[in-house]
Amino acid sequence: MSALRPATRDDLAALPLDVAPRLLGGVLRVTAAGETVAVRVTEVEAYHGRGTGDVPDPGSHARMGRTSRNATMWGEPGHLYVYLSHGIHSCINVVCGPDGVAGGVLLRAGEVIEGLDAARRRRPAARVDRDLARGPGRLGDAIGLRHPLHDGIDAITGAPWHGAVAHLLLPVDPLPEPATGPRVGVAGEAGTAAFPWRFFISGDPTVSAFRWGRGAGPGAEEAPAGKETRLPVLD
Repeated sequence: MSALRPATRDDLAALPLDVAPRLLGGVLRVTAAGETVAVRVTEVEAYHGRGTGDVPDPGSHARMGRTSRNATMWGEPGHLYVYLSHGIHSCINVVCGPDGVAGGVLLRAGEVIEGLDAARRRRPAARVDRDLARGPGRLGDAIGLRHPLHDGIDAITGAPWHGAVAHLLLPVDPLPEPATGPRVGVAGEAGTAAFPWRFFISGDPTVSAFRWGRGAGPGAEEAPAGKETRLPVLD
């Protein structure tokens, strides 16, 4: 593992598509309920909000604008947007972009490097340690952040937030050539090769198994641009 340094707001002030690969090899360390778990980030996905960047992102929670659900995505970079997936799992996104511009990077997978015992208790279904944080819902469960309690926690200052503290560390030397491809399990155009906004450490055993979302298989990016889709976004 390369040398790490604390993340700053400036590190995360660019658009999510630019920030996402820089998070690979970084570490999110969270203390919740008195136990600390740290995860080395091995897989991420970028999501832009309405009006963010040059290309509209139909897979983002903020694609239609600001709501009470996605408000954290529009805020100061370095906070964590914690949302509920399928009504069960809390998933973690690092907010990116200037304050007032919506964007986030989903932490899709990682390796637990600290607090294995706590992660194992939180993830009893994991048969091997590589599966403790292999997938965004599993990662959220392993580190102990929960929606809606911890939505908005600041991973730059480490300020306590409803009984939890989070710190984001970035590699001093970013990964030179991360692998990239379509986002995992996102339906419609947002999950096709037209959006190669997933970045991961090639060959790392904790990276998610890839699957196409509904209507997002090979060739789906050639569908009419105006076709409406229903999206299980950011899952």
